[in-house]
Amino acid sequence: MENKQNYQTLDDKQQKYWKKNVKLITILLSVWAIVGFGGGVLLADPLSNVPFFGVSLSFWISQQGAILVFILLILIYAIRMDRLDKEYLDSLKNEKQSQK
Repeated sequence: MENKQNYQTLDDKQQKYWKKNVKLITILLSVWAIVGFGGGVLLADPLSNVPFFGVSLSFWISQQGAILVFILLILIYAIRMDRLDKEYLDSLKNEKQSQK
C-alpha cells in the first residue's frame, strides 16, 4: 500500500505573510543577540569604565538591559504581528468580496 500524504501549498498571500513574519523574527532576534552578547560580553571591557546607575554599563546591560530589551522586543513583535494579521485578514475579506 502506498502511503499518500496530502501537502497543502501556500498561496501568494500566505507566502508573503510568512516571509514578513520570518523577517520580523530574524530582525528582533538579531537585535536581542547584539544587545545581549555584544553589550554584555564582547564590549564588556570598554563598557566597564562607563558608570550607569552606580554600576558599570556592561554589568547593567548583562543583568538588566538585555532582559528589558527582550521584553520590549516581545511587545514590538506582538504589535507588529497584530498589524500583519489585520492586513492579511483584510486582504482575504477583500478577495472574498471581489469574488461575489
